[in-house]
Amino acid sequence: MEVDLRAGARAPARYRPRRPSQSVLYRCVQQHLETWLAHCRDGHDDDDRPVPEYVEREFRRYLDCGILARGFARARCRQCGHDFLIAFSCKGRGRGVCPSCNARRMVATAAHLTDHVLPLLQVRQWVLAVPKRLRYFLQRNADLQGAALRLFLRAVEQHLRAHSPGSGPAARLGAVAFIHRFGSTLNAHLHFHCVVIDGVFDATTAGGVVFHTAAGLDAPAVAAVQACVRRRLLRVFARRGLLPGAAAQAMRQWQHGGGFSVDGSVRIEAADRAGRERLLRYCARPPFALDRLRELDPERLLYESTKPGPGGNGSLLLTPLELLDRLAALVPPPRIHRHRYFGVLAPNSPLRTAVTALASTAITPPPAPNPQPAAEPAYRRAARYAWALLLARIYAVFPLVCPHCGGAMHLIAFITDGPTVRDIRVHLGEPTAPPRSAPARGPPLWEATGDAHDPSADPLLQSAPAFEFDQRLSW
Repeated sequence: MEVDLRAGARAPARYRPRRPSQSVLYRCVQQHLETWLAHCRDGHDDDDRPVPEYVEREFRRYLDCGILARGFARARCRQCGHDFLIAFSCKGRGRGVCPSCNARRMVATAAHLTDHVLPLLQVRQWVLAVPKRLRYFLQRNADLQGAALRLFLRAVEQHLRAHSPGSGPAARLGAVAFIHRFGSTLNAHLHFHCVVIDGVFDATTAGGVVFHTAAGLDAPAVAAVQACVRRRLLRVFARRGLLPGAAAQAMRQWQHGGGFSVDGSVRIEAADRAGRERLLRYCARPPFALDRLRELDPERLLYESTKPGPGGNGSLLLTPLELLDRLAALVPPPRIHRHRYFGVLAPNSPLRTAVTALASTAITPPPAPNPQPAAEPAYRRAARYAWALLLARIYAVFPLVCPHCGGAMHLIAFITDGPTVRDIRVHLGEPTAPPRSAPARGPPLWEATGDAHDPSADPLLQSAPAFEFDQRLSW
């Protein structure tokens, strides 16, 4: 998606559909994917699959994403007759190759957590990084990842109780955790980002819940959490036989934290709803940022880093095949959760309904003497957002507003038939030739994704015009 702001600061931003085939990443995947797959197959038997099937599928689906030649939706203004075409997306999983689908998943996740899960209370970001010697095991063992994350949050919960006046020994935290498997230069670097409500919740005997705000979480308190996590995690690695006892004892005595890093300096106030959503976008961000990739020449690509490296420059110089190698290593296997809930926000917690943002109140009073059967909790609904509203949420531009007369544009058709696609594109002056080297395969991907967004389930639509939406559309 592109936003045109050249008309002036006071003029409304104009939506311009993205052109993925013009990006550096698309050209790199299009021109070098088959060569990269052939190189990966060299030296392997025919029965082996050097590239996992889900990785190859993510690359091939990316080549179809946002391409008008693969089908599109047609939007029209009923007042002036203005038309424009919206290409279908590949509906990536959010941690794949496609930057557009990754960004859409990031924004949708942050919007859902802000609107439906987190209550209107202050939150704090807790980040845990471990020494390189331990990252090797965490990167390859999902069970060990979960154990390390639970250990970290238990230590945070213990110190939150100690700094929350009036809390009891059974008080629980509320947290949403994100496992990051990447660093700023597309390297494998597993660490944890956790958005934790800055306090603890106590259940009352009458069936209500009380929130105790944490106070005094300064640098010494964060250092105490780090020391606790370091001691317990080294004990876990030694108990599982992954680390010799002597090595674990030596790592406990290392100076400057011994490679363990815990940060809890970022705190968002309860009234700062926009700041909470920005923090959640940061935690849910994908491993790859398209705007950091530049092409120096056909055989050299530069990926710019936001953090300086050991020599002062953190940028990464890659060949196209090396870039595909790094992207493939960062694609997670299927059925991997993007985020996890802990404490009172866990799915099986009896207090979740009372503390989520869409409950009747943020902190519920005791129930009435003769309570009526409760309806399905509101946090179970509206987990998906219309693509146009996500764009308006972050870019302050609404795609389905006519740029000529300001009227409402409606989706009048979804076109997948090849000859019809070509005829409409010729009529509207769009290029008709698909990108070269685009893979020729079976039916389009969008035919298997016919689920449409229900506008009545979206709370943001109460203040929006009566537009029509569909989740298959591209950014």
